[in-house]
Amino acid sequence: MWDKAVKRLEGFGYEIKAADKPLLKFAVEKAKSTVKNECNLSEVPEGLLCIAADMAVGEFLNAKKTFAAEDLTGLDLNPAVKQIQVGDTSTTFAAGDGSLTPEQRLDGFINHLLNYGRSEFGCYRKIKW
Repeated sequence: MWDKAVKRLEGFGYEIKAADKPLLKFAVEKAKSTVKNECNLSEVPEGLLCIAADMAVGEFLNAKKTFAAEDLTGLDLNPAVKQIQVGDTSTTFAAGDGSLTPEQRLDGFINHLLNYGRSEFGCYRKIKW
C-alpha cells in the first residue's frame, strides 16, 4: 500500500522527501487501521487497497496542510475531480471553478480522498459478536 500512496501523491504533483516518510508511514498505518476496524478484519482486503491508499494520501495531505502548508505549493489541483456521478457516468473537473479559493479546493480534495469509497466497506464487513 505504501507504493500505491507514493504513486498517487506523485500523480498529484507531490514528490515525497525523506522528511515526509514518517508522516506518510503513519498515514498509511492509520488508513489500514481504519479499514480493518470498520470492516472487522485482520488484513485490508485486496479490493479496498486503492481506497485505503487514497485515505492515507488524504491523511498525509491534511497533516501537511496543517503543519507545513508551504510544502504543498507545487500541488496542482486544477485537474482534480469535483463531482462524480455513477449512474450514466458523469465526471466534472474543478478546472476553471473560479468561485473556490485554492484552500477550499484543497479542503474539498482532501475530504474526497478521506471519504470516497467508504460505501464499499460493506462488501467486506464481518459481523462482530
